[in-house]
Amino acid sequence: MNVENRFIVNIIHRPEMVPEYAEKVTGHGKAEDIGRKALLTESLDIFKTQQELAHINGLKTTIQMTYASLFNEEAVALAKKHHEEFGDEIALTLLGLPCTEFREKYKTKDFCIWMFSMEDKMSIVDDVFGKFHDCFGFYPESTGSYYMDAELINYIKEKYPSVKCAVATCWEEGPKAYHTCNNSWYTLMDGGPWAPWIPSKVNTHAPAADESEDSGIVAIPHLSRDLLACYDGNGSNFGTHPQNVLRGMIYEDGKYPYLFNLIDQYRVLGDYNNGIAYNMMFVGPGWMNKMGRWEAPYELLRQSYADGMAYYGELKKQGLLEDMGMAEFADFWRANKRYTEPECALWKDILYGSDKQLFWYCDPFMRVCVNMDQGGAIVDLRPYAAKLEWPVGIGTDHVQDCSYPFLIQEKYRAGYFTHYAGEGTVRSAKISHNGEEVDLCLCRTKAKFHEEKKADGGKVRFLLLEPVDIEFSDLTVKLQTKVVFDEGSSEIKIERKILEMSDPSAEVSINEYMVACYGTTEYPEDMKCVKLNLTGKENKTIDYAYKCREEYLDDADEAYATIGAIKTRVGLRCEGFGKTGYIKEGYAFSPMFTLGYTGTLKNEEVFTTWLSLARED
Repeated sequence: MNVENRFIVNIIHRPEMVPEYAEKVTGHGKAEDIGRKALLTESLDIFKTQQELAHINGLKTTIQMTYASLFNEEAVALAKKHHEEFGDEIALTLLGLPCTEFREKYKTKDFCIWMFSMEDKMSIVDDVFGKFHDCFGFYPESTGSYYMDAELINYIKEKYPSVKCAVATCWEEGPKAYHTCNNSWYTLMDGGPWAPWIPSKVNTHAPAADESEDSGIVAIPHLSRDLLACYDGNGSNFGTHPQNVLRGMIYEDGKYPYLFNLIDQYRVLGDYNNGIAYNMMFVGPGWMNKMGRWEAPYELLRQSYADGMAYYGELKKQGLLEDMGMAEFADFWRANKRYTEPECALWKDILYGSDKQLFWYCDPFMRVCVNMDQGGAIVDLRPYAAKLEWPVGIGTDHVQDCSYPFLIQEKYRAGYFTHYAGEGTVRSAKISHNGEEVDLCLCRTKAKFHEEKKADGGKVRFLLLEPVDIEFSDLTVKLQTKVVFDEGSSEIKIERKILEMSDPSAEVSINEYMVACYGTTEYPEDMKCVKLNLTGKENKTIDYAYKCREEYLDDADEAYATIGAIKTRVGLRCEGFGKTGYIKEGYAFSPMFTLGYTGTLKNEEVFTTWLSLARED
């Protein structure tokens, strides 16, 4: 890790007077009463404890006042006191809506701001912001929720221009989390950034490409997650929220080294992002309930939080951490980031003891995951270039599902390792020789991150993978993969180079392919909106109809698909010997499509392909 990295931390507390889950715990089987005095008193006591643990370690916080807390004079007074004494930012969250006053006015138990109708969203925002102004005499500079849709952000920024920062999504809080909550946690928001970004005006998940797309705020994720364990499993168990680590049962004898390893892994991310690393901790009082959470007693809940704050505090004393309020951080982010500058994360397994590596890349045009355990295959791809309009909430086509659609997603659409017939979504390559074939998905490797400056001030970032040995019955091939991201290009370049062969005069065949579809869950969508195309000396087209058709074209200029339902165009083009482009239509049991190129490779030759993304109305 580069010791020059600037490690920025947002510590966010909210006096959530009616914490999630807590009413049922403190009620001990009594009829529901969200105004129960014992609940309100305990919630405020926990908030005080959290604030104290931050302050004794020399850390300042952002106090996100909830709607319920604005009706509590002590909570308001505490926020004012801590602002004056410790420099804490007084902010406003759209979490914590449920309280007697809210339910009496809106006649609902809904509490997720993005799930309301747009009419109710505006009314609720005006209520909450107005009440905040009544209490403090000013409007907040930051706000947030688990998710904030683009229409909501646009309304808030127009009506309350002081807002410059918001907690705006929860990284990979989608079907995986839904399933591990007994199919009852209807917050589906896969496909967004894991690190701060400037949301576009059209879709919160998709970063703005320039000033015209800028929504006017800097967004931060709800919690900093383990970018490998969270992707493979339930993200709610793997975050720098200490109680997440306890919920995941990642501790023994009251010790949780994983928590500190996770924080340190975030510190390392500055190595890939021009020296800037970011982490956030956002904990509501419900997680430190006196009755305990999960199997952990209150004492362990409190101690884990105290230890987490102490670790941040020690890093600050050593000059290795900067604690900022959310609004302060938003100013810092805008002063130090370009619109097209990506976020990169070469992430290693710090939990299970494997050598697995994932590389995450996010910019205004795409979010990509490259899996070195599968030879550098692309296993997650979100086409931000489409800037897809995706209104959510009551009265829209997506009441709960906020996820940005994928083209490739190995967890929901099988990836390389399928159970039976058909194919799963993945971008990889196959090497063949004399009737034998090896998919690079079966060739585990590791990668190193590199970057080069461009004349325009941007950078080219690339992964150089360790060479893999491919063994055929009569030939051994050493092949190296390079995955290149050219800032601002909306393309991914992949080079395959043969470094050496046991028979230097031999020739192998290569098949660069992308199996894709679209969706936000495991369930298939209607693929009849897909059109497959080959262009070159002639044009060939397949209108998707589940008929398992294929087309080939020698020396093709491009193989591409348009997916009408998500206004996306995805294409492959190629530079190599004997190249033939092809397109393949799937069938009902395997409702995918395939774009690809075949060609030949000899010793020390390179076969290059480009994957491109664009919007297509």
